[in-house]
Amino acid sequence: MPELPEVETVVRTLRPAIAGRRILNAEFTQLRVLLGSPLTTAEALAGRRIEGVERYGKFIAIRLDRGYLVVHLGMTGKLLIDAPSTKWTHAVFTLDRGVLHYDDQRQFGRIEYGAKLPERVAALGPEPLDIPLEDFAARLKARHAPIKAVLLNQAVVRGVGNIYADEALFRAGVHPKRLANSLRRDRVERVWNAMREVLAEAIESRGSSVSNYVDAEGRKGSFQLSHRVYRRTGQPCVKCGAAIKRILVAQRGTHFCPKCQR
Repeated sequence: MPELPEVETVVRTLRPAIAGRRILNAEFTQLRVLLGSPLTTAEALAGRRIEGVERYGKFIAIRLDRGYLVVHLGMTGKLLIDAPSTKWTHAVFTLDRGVLHYDDQRQFGRIEYGAKLPERVAALGPEPLDIPLEDFAARLKARHAPIKAVLLNQAVVRGVGNIYADEALFRAGVHPKRLANSLRRDRVERVWNAMREVLAEAIESRGSSVSNYVDAEGRKGSFQLSHRVYRRTGQPCVKCGAAIKRILVAQRGTHFCPKCQR
C-alpha cells in the first residue's frame, strides 16, 4: 500500500499538472471504488475548477472551487496523468487540458466527492514530519500496545505504514513489540527522530516501488534500494550481520534485527 512518501510523491507530480484546470467530465466504470452515486458525483464535478492538491496522511485531497475530491489509493491504486486507458482504469476525469485516470487492479482504493473533507480524513492524527517531540511522547505514553502497532495507528500519526515503521524502528534500535508506554524518554526521542528521518529520505527518493507503485507520471521510486530491514528476511543486518527476522505485529509482517533492536 502506498504510504506517506509515495502519496506525497504522487501529490507533488499531480499538483503542477492539474492545479488550475477545470473538470469537464467524470466517468466511473467500477462502483466499488466510488463512494457515492456515479451520476450524482459526475454531475457535481462537471465544471469544477481544481484549486489545489494536498496530502492528508495517505489520502490525496483535490481541493476544488466547490468541495473536495478525495482519493485513497488502497493497495494498487494509481492516479496517472495523460496515460492510456487499461482494463484497470475505473475512473476518468477529462480536464480542459489533459486527462486524469484512476487505475486500480485490486480495487481496494476509494474515491469520494464531498462539500468538505470526510470525517475519517479530518479525524486523522498529526503529520509525523511536523509533530513536536512532546506531543509524540505524550501520544506514545497513552498507548499500551506494541510500538509498531502504535506507529501504524493513523489516529496517533497519519501516513506511516508497514515499510516506514519497520525502517524507523530499526534506525532507532527499538524492538517492534516493545510497549509504547514503556519506552524511556531517550528511546522515544530516537523513534521520533528516526521516523522523520526515514520519511524525509524516502520522499527525496520518490518513495519505495516494492510492488506496482508509480507516481502520477508513471515513474517508479528508488527508496527500496535503501531498505535496511523491510522484506530482507534472512539477509544479514547492515550493522551487525545477524539475520533479519520476520514476525507478526498487529497482523502485519514485521522485519527487524534481533541483535540491534532490543
